[in-house]
Amino acid sequence: MNIISLVVWTLESNCFIVYTVLIVFFIAFTMFHNNRLEENHNRNRTASKKNLANINIGREREHPDDDDDPDFLLPAIPEDTPHIPYKPLKRSIADVLQRSLDYYELMAKRRTVRKFSTEPIPQEVLDNIVKTAGTAPSGAHTEPWTFVVVQDPSTKEAIRGIVEEEEEQNYARRMSRQWVTDLKPFATNYKKPYLSDAPALILVFRQTYSWRADGKKRMHYYNEISVAIAAGFLLAAIQYCGLVALTSTPLNCNSRLRDLLSRPANERLELLLPVGRPHEDTTVPDIKRKSLEEILINV
Repeated sequence: MNIISLVVWTLESNCFIVYTVLIVFFIAFTMFHNNRLEENHNRNRTASKKNLANINIGREREHPDDDDDPDFLLPAIPEDTPHIPYKPLKRSIADVLQRSLDYYELMAKRRTVRKFSTEPIPQEVLDNIVKTAGTAPSGAHTEPWTFVVVQDPSTKEAIRGIVEEEEEQNYARRMSRQWVTDLKPFATNYKKPYLSDAPALILVFRQTYSWRADGKKRMHYYNEISVAIAAGFLLAAIQYCGLVALTSTPLNCNSRLRDLLSRPANERLELLLPVGRPHEDTTVPDIKRKSLEEILINV
């Protein structure tokens, strides 16, 4: 009798014992596994409670009450700031209507371009469009923005080098194939000659927080939407004075450009705008914007 036959004969002769052993083993394994699951569950609950406690402690430290730090709770601007009368020029309905139409027609001509003239822009013009952006509303009037204007050729070349290096990786492996496909009608790729051709670059940085005069942190509420509104003001000012821009959001360039321009850790790059006059050979895609019926709902 070979080994296989012996095993089969043994199992057939003692099937009751074999099945009993298997059942006992299965019950024991199930109980052991359930105990392990319960231990892991309890361990996770304990860890979650500890994390929640740490979070609450962090919140208490970040936002101490009056007893802990009576000087902490100060408004972003003086509490006794006077309120003064606001009386803008009251225009006739006809004038309001005409001005709304004129402004729409001006902004409807705005286009994003990728080929710029190298003709310089007067510094005063750049100052004025940045001042216009600085009139945007912001959460608690914290004005969480910094506008860096770059006209130095070597700095523009350095910015271009950083952006093209990162964009080559973005197009090759970081961006989805659909994203790259959607950009094809605009004839854009990782090469960015406009970053050195345009006479000025305006980099819009978002301040996540700032510092008070007493060295304590000043929170910036709604800083993302505040900077977005300011960027809209900036684009409108550029269009109004007869210049053009490209709304560029360089992916994965924030830290390198922040270091290049010596910006602090509380600032994050949101937009990079080449600004100038369009090159005489500039072309733009023949695209249409959504109609009023597609973007407006009257209630």
